[in-house]
Amino acid sequence: MTTPTAPRRVAIVTGGSRGIGRQSAERLAADGLAVIIAYASNDREAQETVAALQAAGGTVTAVRAEVSDEGAAEALFTTAEQTYGGVDVVVHAAGIMRLKPLAEFQVDDFDRLHRVNVRGTFLVNRQAARRVRAGGAVINLSSSVVELALPTYAPYAASKGAVDALTRILSKELRGRDITVNAVAPGPVATDLFLDGKDEATVERLAKMNPLERLGTPGDIAEVVSFLAGPGRWINGQVIRVNGGAI
Repeated sequence: MTTPTAPRRVAIVTGGSRGIGRQSAERLAADGLAVIIAYASNDREAQETVAALQAAGGTVTAVRAEVSDEGAAEALFTTAEQTYGGVDVVVHAAGIMRLKPLAEFQVDDFDRLHRVNVRGTFLVNRQAARRVRAGGAVINLSSSVVELALPTYAPYAASKGAVDALTRILSKELRGRDITVNAVAPGPVATDLFLDGKDEATVERLAKMNPLERLGTPGDIAEVVSFLAGPGRWINGQVIRVNGGAI
């Protein structure tokens, strides 16, 4: 007598075509999940990611979706359900960064930052709350800079502080659903988002903030995402700092 095969779990990874999002998508695909990669605009980059994951044996589809658009966020989840039958894991890694001293920060930049980082998290998490299946996990990407309080990061850190609050409260609102909600808060990680606009001396200084004296890698973060998406079922409503001990 054959044992029935468990249905494949399905993950949505926003910001999944680059950096931490891409590495998280690769890790979840390697863990056996079917993966929907959501990306904002770069079709070539998204298709390269899909091709790489498929070549490694993964089941993956890319969907162009602006996470701060209400209709696009809803359509993303609908596509996952229609393509793979449901949603079990949501990794919300889409985000942008703008760095300047507060006195010099432009209102348009502030509004754009919060539209993507806060409104986008709200819209994706709202869909997740409505549609993730029992046994699932929601994992938001926050930042250790909320606690590090580095100069020039105030508006960005404020947007990630909002992510932390949404995460903690949503975990309580999903009581009885067997769905965990956590945030992963990286320190400095060697991604294009982090390295853009920083000179070598600045990068070296930030790398040595932690006792391991190096930048994190997207793979370091993806390991924690994988754990929270799979065996880490007793961790819920937490903001987990993944920063080599910088705080």
